[in-house]
Amino acid sequence: MNSDQLGRLAVAIALVSVLAGCSGGTAELKKELDERRKRQGSYIEPLPQIKTYESFQYDPAGLRSPFQPSVSVAASGSAGPRPDSHRSREFLENYPLDSLKLVGTLRQGGRTYGLIQTKDGLVHRILPGNHVGQNEGRVTAITDARINVVELVSDGAGGYVERPASILLAGN
Repeated sequence: MNSDQLGRLAVAIALVSVLAGCSGGTAELKKELDERRKRQGSYIEPLPQIKTYESFQYDPAGLRSPFQPSVSVAASGSAGPRPDSHRSREFLENYPLDSLKLVGTLRQGGRTYGLIQTKDGLVHRILPGNHVGQNEGRVTAITDARINVVELVSDGAGGYVERPASILLAGN
C-alpha cells in the first residue's frame, strides 16, 4: 500500500468511528424525553389585570401660574421671621439636625434637660431655648420621647419660613 491509500484508509476509519459513536446514545436521550413529557406541568399564575389609563384635564382658570413665585418677592423678603445675625452660635448648630439623637432626659432643679448625642459619640445637655442643627433650629419643648424644634429655612424668594422638626428618642 502506498501512502495515498494509507491516508484514505485512515480517513475512512475515522469517519466510521465518529458515525458509530453518534448512533449509540439516542436510546438514553429518548428515555429521558419520555419521562419529562409524562411529568405534570406546574401552575402558572395569570397575568395581572392592566388598569385603564384615566386622563386628567388641567383647567388653569383661576389658578396661579406654576412658573410664578407663590409669594411676591418684595413681601417675603421684608416680612416674616429672620435669623438673628448678632446671636453667637451654639455648639450643636455645627451638626445637621438629622445626625443628632435624643438618648435620654434629665430632670434636675425643676428643669428638664434633653441629652443629645452627636455623631462622634459625645452627649450634650440642652434646654428649651437652646439652638440645634444648621437651620437656626430653636428647641421649643422637651419630653421623654422627643425634642421639638422650630427651624428657619429659606422660602426661595429671599425670605424665611418656620418649619417644625423633632429629634426622636434613639430606638424609636
